[in-house]
Amino acid sequence: MAFTARPPGRPRSSVDATVFAATLRTIDELGYTHATVDRIAAAAGVAKTTIYRRWPSKGALIAACLLDAFGAPPLAGDTRAEIMTSAIRWGAAKISEPGVGGAFAGVFTDAINDPALREILSSQFQEPYRLALQEALHEPSQRVLFFIDVVTGTLLHRMGMTGEPMAESDVDALVELVLCAL
Repeated sequence: MAFTARPPGRPRSSVDATVFAATLRTIDELGYTHATVDRIAAAAGVAKTTIYRRWPSKGALIAACLLDAFGAPPLAGDTRAEIMTSAIRWGAAKISEPGVGGAFAGVFTDAINDPALREILSSQFQEPYRLALQEALHEPSQRVLFFIDVVTGTLLHRMGMTGEPMAESDVDALVELVLCAL
């Protein structure tokens, strides 16, 4: 199975790309809470209605933006350990990109009390990665979800506690811990 970050059909419009770039830039500059749809629209040079025609909420916009930012996971390697290592390093690198870690942490926090947003994150963001990893690792669904939880939770926790992405030496240690445990 090939992972696709975007559904088949028309390619993303230049408006989508502009809004996604403005979203990450606004979150990087102002933080997730202050990156309102009004401010994102202004930064993108579009009307707020342009955003709401494409995404029903800030959370849906952020989920789409993250899916675009992450793209397909480069599950490189021939062995299970190599595939897991590449997935961890890729996730750590993506979360450290400007605006991405803040967007990721913020949308997860919002999803705690928003079942519709949880469904968007689960079905549109997590599920494609779970399927790609499950196929690559030949592991049951629950085991892959645990791998995703451990890695993502650890990376986001560090970002939340320090405001900084995880240092490379700590990513190395995370790889070692995960490979030993899983």
